[in-house]
Amino acid sequence: MDLKQIHELIKLINKSNIGEISIEDKDGKVTIKQKDEPVVSYAQAPLPQQVYNVVAPQQTISEQPQANNPGPAAPAAKAPDNLVTIKSPMIGTFYRRPSPDKPNFTEIGTEITVGKTLCIIEAMKLFNEIESEISGTIVKILVEDNSPVEYDQPLFLVETA
Repeated sequence: MDLKQIHELIKLINKSNIGEISIEDKDGKVTIKQKDEPVVSYAQAPLPQQVYNVVAPQQTISEQPQANNPGPAAPAAKAPDNLVTIKSPMIGTFYRRPSPDKPNFTEIGTEITVGKTLCIIEAMKLFNEIESEISGTIVKILVEDNSPVEYDQPLFLVETA
């Protein structure tokens, strides 16, 4: 059974009321148990990476400029187009630091480079270091420490140069 099949199986188990499942084939045996306490999962909507124009609220009739004498147009606010979302490559538990007594890997404003460890995601008792594939500055951390994450869930918002 490959890792992708195991991830899909975990998703199915989490959505069902099954407490434990064991699967055995020629490659080995996999046992998946749900935690005793209920797990609350919060999914964050992915952040769009498009440029939007912000439109001012409509003016009342008395405030609108006369049709004969239109006022100057206000410049539209532009969202930064150099923001990149770093997403979770797997399902698991998100940790911002290597252990409870150590400092966080990153904070807002931290300069990151390719290969820098950003966080750890624990999946099936394996602690996977998630490394940056881009260089830039952490603008926002989108997940709370010690919380469950889904595959492809946004974790960090990074401003690239």
